Amino acid sequence: MTNIHSIIPVYTTKGDAEAFLVYPYLYNRLGEWIGWVTPKREVYSVLGHYVGDLSDEPRILRKRVVEPPKPRLRPPSAPPGRVYPPATVPLAPMMRELYHDTIDVLLDEPERLHTRDSGEFREDLD
Repeated sequence: MTNIHSIIPVYTTKGDAEAFLVYPYLYNRLGEWIGWVTPKREVYSVLGHYVGDLSDEPRILRKRVVEPPKPRLRPPSAPPGRVYPPATVPLAPMMRELYHDTIDVLLDEPERLHTRDSGEFREDLD
């Protein structure tokens, strides 16, 4: 069972906790695995696609244009177990404004972080 103090809420720019980090794994509000964070604070989806970077607030931010594209990484071979997010979370900290070239992934492109059995980038079952 996960220690509740090790669960870090990841906020949107609006101040909503839309994901939870139990380092290095990211989970949605239902406690399902949706990605992971590298030691360099890069965020990847469950399929290994680059999603963005974890900021200090914490938010998941991404440049509108990523040049050159980041390589796909191999996801962890054994997916982590489910977590049980807390019923209440602290209020979001004050967040800096974003420049026009940066987006808040959880707010503007939440489909980039999905479970293994959903999402447009999942592999076909041929």
